[in-house]
Amino acid sequence: QVQLVESGGGLVQAGGSLRLSCAASGRIFSINAMAWYRQAPGKQRELVAHITSGGSTKYADSVKGRFTISRDNAKNTGYLKMNSLKPEDTAVYYCNADAFLNGGSFAAGYWGRGTQVTVSS
Repeated sequence: QVQLVESGGGLVQAGGSLRLSCAASGRIFSINAMAWYRQAPGKQRELVAHITSGGSTKYADSVKGRFTISRDNAKNTGYLKMNSLKPEDTAVYYCNADAFLNGGSFAAGYWGRGTQVTVSS
């Protein structure tokens, strides 16, 4: 019903920047909340940043001041701008979203397949 596709990952040197995108498609009336998670090898998936439908944001302490989450409601797309990247930011980054579907139902917990971010020292 809802498909999420992440893009924008890659290899970057420490101190560099990347912008991830999450494009949502399907039977969407509107996207509700969106979030970015990440999972490093051998570690649990963790919340990186979250944005509500109204634009309120929250961040993991480890990325505050360096990462910015945003969204374009007209395009059903979310973004994660990552600055001052560190080797410990290396992970697969996943998009997560809830949506109101055409027909009025609410659907929660959609995930993309992830995009790899590798930060070299």
